[in-house]
Order: sequence, then structure tokens, then C-alpha cells
Amino acid sequence: MEIIAYTSKGCFYCDKLKDLFARANLEYTILVLGEDFTGLDLNKKYPNVIGFPYVIIDGEPIGGLVETAKFLVQKNLVSSPKK
Repeated sequence: MEIIAYTSKGCFYCDKLKDLFARANLEYTILVLGEDFTGLDLNKKYPNVIGFPYVIIDGEPIGGLVETAKFLVQKNLVSSPKK
């Protein structure tokens, strides 16, 4: 599984995303706004991006932290929190 996460510095949700990937024991690539890409470049490639993090898995846009967590739960890669 190829995972690319577009992030920004100081982003709380980006840090939580990294924790989620660690829980799932997944390898991923982090790209940081201003270091690895520009906002304009990202919006040209993925026009639905509205914030960070933004995750692409196997070439398919997944979305932010919540959408990624749901995706990983559906794939049984992490469990959902107990209620």
C-alpha cells in the first residue's frame, strides 16, 4: 500500500494522522507544505483539498484525518475506539 500524506508544519491533525499510521503499523511518505510542495501545486492536482492533512492511498484521494481513519477501520487495519 502506497500512502502519501500532505501536511503542514505545526498541524495538530497531521500529528494525529502520524499516530494513526503508527497504530496501523503502516509505512507512509510525508510531504510538508512549503518544503516539498506548494498549495497551488496541490490544488492543481487535487482540487477538492480544503485543509491538512490530505491523504492519498494507492493513487486514490482519501481525504483528511477522519476520512483516513474510517478507511483504515473499513480495511481492518485499525480498530475503532470502544464506546
